Formats: sequence, C-alpha cells, structure tokens
Amino acid sequence: MNGRVPAGPGTQPERPSDMTSSSITLRDVRESDLGAVLALNNAAGESILPMDAGQLGRLYRHADYFKVAEADGHLAGFLVALRDGSEHTSSNFRWFREHCERFVYIDRVVVGDLHRRHGLGRLLYCDVQSYAEVRSPQLACEVFLEPRDDISVLFHGTFGFREVGQQVMPESGRRVSLLLKDLCSYPFVRDTYGDTLPPVPWLAGRVRPEPVPARRAAAGL
Repeated sequence: MNGRVPAGPGTQPERPSDMTSSSITLRDVRESDLGAVLALNNAAGESILPMDAGQLGRLYRHADYFKVAEADGHLAGFLVALRDGSEHTSSNFRWFREHCERFVYIDRVVVGDLHRRHGLGRLLYCDVQSYAEVRSPQLACEVFLEPRDDISVLFHGTFGFREVGQQVMPESGRRVSLLLKDLCSYPFVRDTYGDTLPPVPWLAGRVRPEPVPARRAAAGL
C-alpha cells in the first residue's frame, strides 16, 4: 500500500469525530470515476507511487475491494485492496504472498488535500477492515521508509499494524516497511461459516466488471 492517509506534518492523526463539515459516502468505484481517481492518485506527491491509465484499469478489473469516498458529491478519496489469490504484480503483494498464507492487501489509499484531517483515512481503513475480517486472518500493507513517512507510520501503528519485514521495491528503489494486522474476528467467522458467508447485502463483495469480450458477446457484437 502506498498512500496519503490521515494528517499533514505536525498534526494529530485523523479522528472520525472531526468529520462534521461534509456528507461522506463510501461506495464501490464506477468506471466513470476512473479519470478522477487517476488524477487524485497522481496529485498525491511522493507519498504514493504514480500510475497510468493502464495500471488503473488493471486494478479496476482485478481488485476485490475498490471504494471511493464522496464528499458532497465530489471524489474525496479512495482505497484499493486485493485478496491473496488476486492477479497483481506489485513486489510488495508478492512479498506477502511468499510469507503469508491468507491475507487482504491494501494496495493504495489516497485522500485529497481538501479532505485531509477530517477522519476520512480512518473511515476508509475501518471499512476495508470490515471487508477483510470476515474473509481473512490478516490485513497487509506497507509504508515508505525512504523518505520516511512518520505520519503514515504513526497512523498504522495506532491502527494495530506491526512490522513483519522490510524490502527495497525494485519498481521504485524505495525501502518500505511491510505491515500486518491480525484480525481477531476471522477465526469465529471461519469456524462458524467456513468460506460461505450469509447472503446479506452488507457482507457482499465487489462485483468485478466483465471482460471486454464478454461485454461484446452480451451486446451481440
């Protein structure tokens, strides 16, 4: 995970109680959101790796969790996560796959500058944890150490993550701290429901878009 989360330098981490000035809605990403998502990602600075439309398209097609946050109708942030069996080429994702049996990996989270310090980063993390804790024993991500992002390190530490390794990312040459959070609810869910969750809307996963050939076939083209 590369991302801009809670607060700026010299400030305290976000608190959900601070969110009083905007109406916040979390929802699954739509194809029509991708232009705004790409712009937000690439305006985030060195705290997140840039990407192009092709990379974003692959995340859109393969991500198990991809939600955007809207504030008064405007895109304020987003979070992308993938399960351990997903198609993903990130070196950090591959590290977790080599060292962990089952996990949900936060690939990136971005909160726009106008909406920082209002609890939005923590809200996105709470939501992806709710998704993960009924599907996996661990939530995985990373934070940059070169340059060191102490705000992100502090945020993840207070959210219950612990370091399990470090590596230099070959795609960027930057060192990262690899983090895991144990999800204590998962053993109960596994023992009670196995891999078949109750069919209720709030437990439903994201419906990935159909591949282009399937769309054309459905349209009779």
